[in-house]
Amino acid sequence: MRLDKYLADCGAGTRSEIKKLIKSGLVRVEGVPKPRPETQVVPETAQVFLRDTRMQYRKYVYLMLHKPGGYLSATWDKHHKTVLDLVPEEYQHFDLFPVGRLDLDTEGFCLLTNDGILAHRLLSPAHHVPKRYFARVEGNVTEEDVALFARGVLLEDGYVTRPAELKILTSGAVSETEVTIMEGKYHQIKRMFAAAGKRVIYLKRTAINGVLLDEALLPGQLRELTIEELRQIDSEYF
Repeated sequence: MRLDKYLADCGAGTRSEIKKLIKSGLVRVEGVPKPRPETQVVPETAQVFLRDTRMQYRKYVYLMLHKPGGYLSATWDKHHKTVLDLVPEEYQHFDLFPVGRLDLDTEGFCLLTNDGILAHRLLSPAHHVPKRYFARVEGNVTEEDVALFARGVLLEDGYVTRPAELKILTSGAVSETEVTIMEGKYHQIKRMFAAAGKRVIYLKRTAINGVLLDEALLPGQLRELTIEELRQIDSEYF
């Protein structure tokens, strides 16, 4: 790997900033008298120092974002801001993308990464990754709805969802519920409640595979997932 790419992956700055650091002599590579941006290094074993601090290489990052409403779960859109607009500069060189999709007005746990293999595993129906949501619903949610969700809901386009867990927190003219699904069809939870004659007025993802959204994160804030959280999300992968 090129030295400038290596340092970028270590979070040392943009490629142009790193080239200036190398040119100014602030970067030292063990065994290389005069390193240049194109100097080749082996990421796993290279001893690269920036201002006498050894750099620690990492290929992938995994971020828990508390997505606010009004942002698309996409890498780019010409009409709306995306979740990548919330990423601090220190992570912008990692080519991040959101794993799965949260609607524009849906809030909550959005996983950002540059690890395509993990994203595929989490999105694959074969892996049955549960995602939990808090849903505020216009309409009286009943045990009949609980049973309907448990069987699988026939949507308006003829698709029958996988069985889902519906838990009633409060019931009335406006009901509060928790819904756990194993898939992520377009507007799925809204469409499931619509099939039951009800309308979702607020939706927030609160957990992915048992990893809870950090309550300390305000909407728009993010942090890296811990190794324990990553292992909980996919124990076979980590």
